[in-house]
Amino acid sequence: MGGGEIVLIIFVALLFFGADAIPDIAKTLGKAMREFQKATDEIKREINESGGGIGNDISDIRSTIQNIKSDIQEGIMKHTGDIQDGIKEHTNVIENEMSNVKRETENITKPISEEAKPANSQQTAPDKTPTDYSI
Repeated sequence: MGGGEIVLIIFVALLFFGADAIPDIAKTLGKAMREFQKATDEIKREINESGGGIGNDISDIRSTIQNIKSDIQEGIMKHTGDIQDGIKEHTNVIENEMSNVKRETENITKPISEEAKPANSQQTAPDKTPTDYSI
């Protein structure tokens, strides 16, 4: 509401009720607004007093849930670490076994490859004695 609208409302009230009734109306409106404010404050106070125990209960529940959440997170982290350690151990075992298999494979293939080589690459040709068949 702008200033012109307020002036118009005051002017209409002055014309409608007269100059003598305006102070009484303002006084009555002031009392009514004070009573309304008191009633509002009383309702707020009653709500806060009756709900005060609920706020503490909610706070307790919130802290309990937070503690449970922390315990679960710690358990998950511990088990995850245990699983990672187990995987590392098994990986090391597998790598060792792979080294053993490689070593054994080399031990087996080395004699086989040596047997496949010719013993002496110098083969003697049969003696060819020149024969003269000329007549």
